[in-house]
Amino acid sequence: MNDKKKILIVEDEQKIARFLELELNYEGYEVVIVNDGRQGFEKGKENDIDLIVLDVMLPRLSGIEVCRRIRQTSEVPIIMLTAKDDISDKITGLDIGADDYMTKPFAVEELLARIRVLLKRKFIDKKSINDNIIKCGELCLYKENFKITYSDEIIELTKKEFELLEYLLENRDIVLSREKILNHVWGYDYFGDTNVIDVYIRYLRSKIDQKYNIRLIETVRGIGYTIR
Repeated sequence: MNDKKKILIVEDEQKIARFLELELNYEGYEVVIVNDGRQGFEKGKENDIDLIVLDVMLPRLSGIEVCRRIRQTSEVPIIMLTAKDDISDKITGLDIGADDYMTKPFAVEELLARIRVLLKRKFIDKKSINDNIIKCGELCLYKENFKITYSDEIIELTKKEFELLEYLLENRDIVLSREKILNHVWGYDYFGDTNVIDVYIRYLRSKIDQKYNIRLIETVRGIGYTIR
């Protein structure tokens, strides 16, 4: 499996593009080069690009416009390059979503350091998002927002229904006994009827399984429940 980070260089000065390609290859990155703004925009939309080094002055489409269009659908890190040491260019680039800005000529070591920082931040942000969201097919549970969606349609759940579904999703493919579910969701000090679990499973099935005609929650006779 190729775990190299892929960097897109959008630069019409071929000597600079080639120099950056060699330096980035040496650092272990996979590099893609395009020489005009329109190609940069098309390539920058692809999901496997991890970071973009984007020149401002480009033929066919300016770097500013490329950045603006990419930001409409993607949060890929973007470092903008320019030959002009103009504060207005920097402000415009950052305002439309660029993550960083460097003025030519620049030290390649500094560019490499900024690339490392942005890629590290992207990994941390992605991990944080993944930790907050549990997905199961078209079903998404957002922990921090206390929200459930199916195909982007919001499902209204009570607090206990949400906690029960979250516990089942976090233990996907594991059969959970009623005792485990009761202790985790209702607490060890709960002294009510254990049938409360079956009642809440029915609530979840009516709001999810039956509504969307799917089989989400499975009953394992004599043991408990699971989501596969």
